[in-house]
Amino acid sequence: MPHSPLLASLGRHKLTVLLMVMQVALTCAIVCNVAAILGHRVAQLGLPSGVAEDELVMLESINVDASSDPLVRHDTDLAALRQLTGVRSAAAIDALPFNSNNWSNGIALEPKGDMRAVATAFNGTRGELDTLGLRLVAGRDFLPDEYLPVGSTRDWDGINKVPATIVTRALAQQLFPGQDPLGKVIYPGDGPVRIVGVVGHLLRPMLDESAGNEYATVFPMLPDGSSVTYVMRTAPQDRERVLQQAMARLAQLDGNRVLRRPQTFMQLREDYFRRDRTMISLLLAAALGLLLVTAAGIAGLASFWVQQRRRSIGIRRAVGATRRDILRYVQTENFMIVSGGIAIGVVLAYALNVLLMQHYALQRLPVFYLPLGAVALWLLGQLAVLGPARRAASVPPVVATRSG
Repeated sequence: MPHSPLLASLGRHKLTVLLMVMQVALTCAIVCNVAAILGHRVAQLGLPSGVAEDELVMLESINVDASSDPLVRHDTDLAALRQLTGVRSAAAIDALPFNSNNWSNGIALEPKGDMRAVATAFNGTRGELDTLGLRLVAGRDFLPDEYLPVGSTRDWDGINKVPATIVTRALAQQLFPGQDPLGKVIYPGDGPVRIVGVVGHLLRPMLDESAGNEYATVFPMLPDGSSVTYVMRTAPQDRERVLQQAMARLAQLDGNRVLRRPQTFMQLREDYFRRDRTMISLLLAAALGLLLVTAAGIAGLASFWVQQRRRSIGIRRAVGATRRDILRYVQTENFMIVSGGIAIGVVLAYALNVLLMQHYALQRLPVFYLPLGAVALWLLGQLAVLGPARRAASVPPVVATRSG
């Protein structure tokens, strides 16, 4: 059927058409941004942490005796933990992926130079890489004489003295794109630190919306604060037993401490993403609800128009229009309204994304969500109008002869 009558018909209902176009536009803008947020969050749920997740157990020890030497205490505790049946290795650390204990440093390539990246500092006792299951893809582990205290009582000044570091592959590519990072010098503090190794993956303790979730450095710095996390590597089937024995053994060694948060790494990961899973469910429900409301609006408007046009539809049938012509007419009319909403919605989607980036540090809206959103709304519109369109197509020509 020609489009000129269709355009003329839409022109006679400007306000109604405008309201429906704006509803589709707002739905497009919101759904595209929600889909981008959901896609990013779901991707984060499956990010590899870089550690041997199903083999790790941990607990936090807080010393209440300020007179004891923390480095001596850690050595004693670790020696006892390594003797437990089933413990392959153990280390004292200050940070883990998903434990939210994030100590970040700006990384420069020259003294007092411009910051090239912000990376988390992971510190631990000897054997940290083996205990966590970190895989070196280049270089070596730390040497015994490279270890020194963090210096927590001296404003963590160990970062200014540490001689070597192991970095993640993602950080190495950011700092030295296309180059071999081994032997290169970086400045996470005041002094130079030489890169001696590269690990494939290691997530930061707290994830964000940026591309820097794998920007991490491992330093040979011994935790020397009152609180430390002991991590043990064991077989998956032995995790619960090892945790119970570790709690009992440490309490036996020194009762003047607080032991808390005994858990497996899998439990740590589950706890970290609990809020994300809740948010994903809420956002998904909100997006589906908005789509249903829009579909109901499209269907309601189409039903109203079909009812109002029954006589004119009968006249068209009487002068030769087929059922298929009427069906195509109603669907084309809906397609034009939805297309107008999508065109405005694309602009609103980017405007909303800029607002979210400014106030909530969200990532830029990937372009491919826009055509996906458009196709989803076109399909939704056609499905929503299908019932009214079929009712319109079933109007008999005899209706044209009826008055009123």
